[in-house]
Amino acid sequence: MTGVALPVRALSDALAAAEAGSDFLANIIRRDPDVVAELEHWLADPLALLDAVADEPPARGLRLARRRLALVVAIGDLSGRYDLTRITQTLSDFADRALDRAIRIAVAERVPGAPTDGFAAIALGKQGSRELNYSSDIDPILIFDPATLAHRERDDVDDAAVRVGRRAVELLQARDGDGYVLRVDLRLRPSPEVTPIALPVEAAIGYYESQALPWERAAFIRARSCAGDQALGASFLTAIRPFVWRRALDFGTIGEIRGISRRIRDHHAQGQAFGPGFDLKRGRGGIREVEFFAQIHQLIHGGREPALRTPATRDALAALAAAGRIDPDDARALAEAYTLFRTIEHRVQMVDDRQTHVLPKQLEALDRVARLHGVRDGAELLGLLRPHVERVGRVYDALDGDRPTQVPVAAIATADADTGRFADPAAAEARIASWRDGRYPALRSEAAREALTAVLPALIAAIGDAPDPDRALLRLDATFARLPTAINVLRLIAARPALLALLATILAHAPTLADQLGRRSDLLDGLIDASALDLPGDVPALAAEMRAGERGDDYERELDRVRKVVNEKRFALGAQILAGASDPLDVSAGYARVAEGAIDVLASAAVAAFVAVHGRVPDSELVILALGRMGGAQLTHASDLDLIYLFTGDFASESDGAKPLGAVLYYNRLAQRVSAALSVPTASGPLYEIDTRLRPSGVSGPLVVSLDGFERYQRESAWTWEHMALTRARPIFGSAAARVAVQAIIDRVLLGDRPERDVRADAAKMRADMAAHKPPSGPLDAKLLEGGLVDLEFAVHVLQLVHRTGFDPHLGRAIDALVAAGLIDGAMRDAHDFLTRLLVTARLVAPDGQPPSEATRALLARALGLDDFDAVLQRLDTVRQAVRTAWADARGDDM
Repeated sequence: MTGVALPVRALSDALAAAEAGSDFLANIIRRDPDVVAELEHWLADPLALLDAVADEPPARGLRLARRRLALVVAIGDLSGRYDLTRITQTLSDFADRALDRAIRIAVAERVPGAPTDGFAAIALGKQGSRELNYSSDIDPILIFDPATLAHRERDDVDDAAVRVGRRAVELLQARDGDGYVLRVDLRLRPSPEVTPIALPVEAAIGYYESQALPWERAAFIRARSCAGDQALGASFLTAIRPFVWRRALDFGTIGEIRGISRRIRDHHAQGQAFGPGFDLKRGRGGIREVEFFAQIHQLIHGGREPALRTPATRDALAALAAAGRIDPDDARALAEAYTLFRTIEHRVQMVDDRQTHVLPKQLEALDRVARLHGVRDGAELLGLLRPHVERVGRVYDALDGDRPTQVPVAAIATADADTGRFADPAAAEARIASWRDGRYPALRSEAAREALTAVLPALIAAIGDAPDPDRALLRLDATFARLPTAINVLRLIAARPALLALLATILAHAPTLADQLGRRSDLLDGLIDASALDLPGDVPALAAEMRAGERGDDYERELDRVRKVVNEKRFALGAQILAGASDPLDVSAGYARVAEGAIDVLASAAVAAFVAVHGRVPDSELVILALGRMGGAQLTHASDLDLIYLFTGDFASESDGAKPLGAVLYYNRLAQRVSAALSVPTASGPLYEIDTRLRPSGVSGPLVVSLDGFERYQRESAWTWEHMALTRARPIFGSAAARVAVQAIIDRVLLGDRPERDVRADAAKMRADMAAHKPPSGPLDAKLLEGGLVDLEFAVHVLQLVHRTGFDPHLGRAIDALVAAGLIDGAMRDAHDFLTRLLVTARLVAPDGQPPSEATRALLARALGLDDFDAVLQRLDTVRQAVRTAWADARGDDM
């Protein structure tokens, strides 16, 4: 027999196996003949056994139900009717109901008729993941809300909660001739040696937010509100979710979990050797290592990927494999092993209803367990287990392969850091020494000092290898100065040494990214996966990722989550340019897709929140029109978003909610909320600057206008510069029908349904005014230099409006259309691409428009596909001359 599950066999054969192999089950068979007689009925609905004891005294009824359930589930198992999932979920669901009933009894005994409001049980461990075994204890945390818990008038509410908890545990654990219900272990609560067994909910939240230990994060992967006041339990878990699922990775936590595993191996050394007496749970290659393997990867990736937060072990392995986070073959092997181990563990526990996980040492007892499983003897059972134990051990041990070598804290004063590659080695050594001495608060804790020591030699070597090591060192120093703690970033570097070179490149070349890293070190987390250097997906995929939170997230939490994703995406896109992984043109388009995804998610969230209060305006909706670089889907790292807000339908309508508003006021307030959602900083940082000055009548007009008002303004009143802006307009939010309607208006206006104006003269005056009031910042300002992108845009838009052709929001494609029509020099597409690449890259490495350091000049040339910086300057000069000619031709001037 090589499989995990037993073949389906007759109930009589399963009963016979139970009687022969388990004294515990044989006793139940003798005591409960009525249950045996109706096994088919109870197998179909085993939890109905709880209802069958409704007439018994409550405590006795629970004990009888548990005893009978043990038999029914065992026969379901031994007959092959139940698979492992059905077994563990049935046992877990019974535990939930029993605990809930015990809490209700305990509350009612103190305050007759009172509900369980204000008292909840949080299931952890195998109960939380619905994976209980036959003889599992349960590990709940008991919490209460002092404001809502029913208690006697003279009782102190804290004392009343403890009494409820104590009585519920007593009801479950008390033994008599009918057995017991459940063993209860309350030691997983915060500081169990000093805290009461039931904790005020706010105190519990405060503990997990500020004092919790790393292993507690892993414990809460499987947490679930299971009994009592379910709403209270759910709100507690929502409050501590950021503690469990951190987008900022803490590799110290991962190391702690591995440390727990090693300590378990050491403590249970006798059960480590495979053979009779092997510990199925704690032994090397056993149940616990499968669970820890899944949990470690969930903690690493689950903060970003909610789909990985599934509590059950085999579900977690499947999700991790589907997401590409673990090897699919390993996932299958671990799941098969886990199923077999848990099944044999059940056989061991069936014998005497003992909470044991150890294979019997005596061969006769081991043979008995083997026969329960349907194999010949203990030797065959061991042969079935051995390959799975060995495979799990190898997979789990491989986790240590990436662990960095740790330097003892005592060596912190003498850790080697080669400073010979710096222009002033003595100054570099002094700066590094100041880190060791705790110059900055971020480096003063013992954990920070240990993390610094572990990574310092490799960190300084990487910075020394950077093209501009002195600049990189100064920016790293500035990063340490701004961080509240450096522990996580240092541990991340230690765990992912490949990040060192990229970090050094960022510090040496990109002040924009280095400054952001100094404010939010968790941005580095986004670079740990190889996919970080891939371009982002399409807008729907990005929006789905930004929405991938937990159900029930409030509006503020959603704003915060989107900011985290957007800032990480933008940071990673900038890093792609520095690493030479992506063309700046593609990065520019990626920035725009990220922004469009954010607009889709945040505008939808703002609309939903607004509708909840004010309802909807019938037959009407908000539409967002993007212009400028956002309309053309080519942003830089620092671009703001040019938006116009419109609404469809009758402006005289009124919303249908509890607090109705007229349509105009409704949409103006809604647009303000959308703009705030896109621009107001949260704890996760800022997002975008929103510019709405291109709306009809500019800053003197309303923030939102109706579609009819927009069309009328564009046809009758708009100035040339507004029609030039309209050439880059693109609807990016609203239903498909609304977007089509807006685009139709744009098309009609651009194709000639607009006032006759001297487009060339208007554009020439506007460009001259712009040059006078907004000169270029430096010789690399690809946007504002004479012959730069603005001049090229003006040339294109004048030709489009005069000739009423070549309209496309994307400037490059618009140039292609004008070239095809013979209206502009074919060299302008290359000019556009060069200037855009220069603009996008310079925003990162030379944001002031001035030539960067010698080392960064080489990076800039590489990003532009040129040999060196001199070639960049020569190419820029040539392009500018060509653009000046094209702009002069467009406005009808002689050069």
